[in-house]
Amino acid sequence: MSGRVARVLKLLVPPVALLLLLGAAWELYARGGALGRDVLPPLSRVASAGWDDRASLWQNLQPTIVEVLVGFAVSLAFAFTVSVALDASGIARRSVMPVLIGSQTIPLVVLAPLIVIWFGFGFTPKIILVALVTFFPIVVGLVDGYASSERDAITLMRTMGAGWATIFLQVRLPSALPGFFTGLRIALTYAVIAAIFAEYAGAEYGLGVYIQGASASFRTDLVLAAVLVSAVLTLALYAATFLVQRLAIPWYAESRRAGA
Repeated sequence: MSGRVARVLKLLVPPVALLLLLGAAWELYARGGALGRDVLPPLSRVASAGWDDRASLWQNLQPTIVEVLVGFAVSLAFAFTVSVALDASGIARRSVMPVLIGSQTIPLVVLAPLIVIWFGFGFTPKIILVALVTFFPIVVGLVDGYASSERDAITLMRTMGAGWATIFLQVRLPSALPGFFTGLRIALTYAVIAAIFAEYAGAEYGLGVYIQGASASFRTDLVLAAVLVSAVLTLALYAATFLVQRLAIPWYAESRRAGA
């Protein structure tokens, strides 16, 4: 148990210490008044304003969480289906991957209003935008993971008469899981941003709407409070992927620890 606690502390202490240092620097710089406390309020004022307005923050945070989770679930299902198709066909992979790469050049600030125009102001455009933004890293992580499969294992399975589906499930898919979780974490960092951008383009509630309202009222402290809330949400989702990875592929953490 002591070894596990030591590993957890080794992972947590450096980033927490850095965050505390950055927070202290922010507080001291803002209190110095170089930019004015209404332009750059101290972190303590941001936290106090966010706490005082916590009911409104929570009301607007809930739809953003739903949009992120549902959009991400749609993205996962679609990305896995596409990755399997690309893995099964070399022609499909060579044809589709350049198109997917090209799709990533479309700016989010352009895509969000168009999707709202096409699909309205409900949850649908937010879910679509989150799915579109998070789709690519997951597909790339899976496809690259399939390609990292041990060739000797695949050859052995084929000599034993195994078909493509059996080889995929028993060799290629397990090999792809570490790359999948890497892509998953990259995608999650975009998911909250995509949801907020979609809310900016048109919504009744959400962190994007809250930030717009606070900005229009020149409440920089509330804008920054909402930004911090979105950052905490992203970090929580990011951390959750490590727990899911530990449950899904416990052997991977052990192999990395053994090779360290």
